[in-house]
Amino acid sequence: MSEKKQESVLAGFKAFLMRGNVVDLAVAVVIGAAFTNIVNSVVKGIISPLVGAVGTKSLDGYTSCLKGPCGIDAKGDAIGVNILWGSVLNAALTFLITAAVVYFLMVLPMAKYLAKVEQRRRAKEGVQETMEITELVVLKEIRDELVAQRAHQNGQYGQVGQGNQGGQAGYGNQGGHGGHAGPGY
Repeated sequence: MSEKKQESVLAGFKAFLMRGNVVDLAVAVVIGAAFTNIVNSVVKGIISPLVGAVGTKSLDGYTSCLKGPCGIDAKGDAIGVNILWGSVLNAALTFLITAAVVYFLMVLPMAKYLAKVEQRRRAKEGVQETMEITELVVLKEIRDELVAQRAHQNGQYGQVGQGNQGGQAGYGNQGGHGGHAGPGY
């Protein structure tokens, strides 16, 4: 491989690693792994014994025999074909607890925070929009005042109208539509 091509590959790899998404993902994986250990401990240490208190075993001990003879040999291995539905229930509870903790401690507060930020942004936009509308109203008033002043000045010198439409006196050498040229200023 040429030296220039190797540099471009390494530069591309460096850019990939320095992207914000990759760093965020790496942090999420590390925290997720640590968080999973906590949730597994809560399920195995608290929830499984509570469920076992209602029954006769811990959650992992609940099984159903599909093909007998079922049991456990001297080594601790299962004999026969067992369905380990207690382990599945344990995994499902672990997932639900993990999802609930992530939602209530991470997603919900972040959603509320982002909603507040969006509300502030909209309020700020509303103020800017109000200012723009106010400026537009003022500009329209100025325009209307200028038009009124022109109409007053035209009335002072009189309107000169000829033709079907009549017209206003013009300024300088320009005449109004269908009228004569007004006094030159």
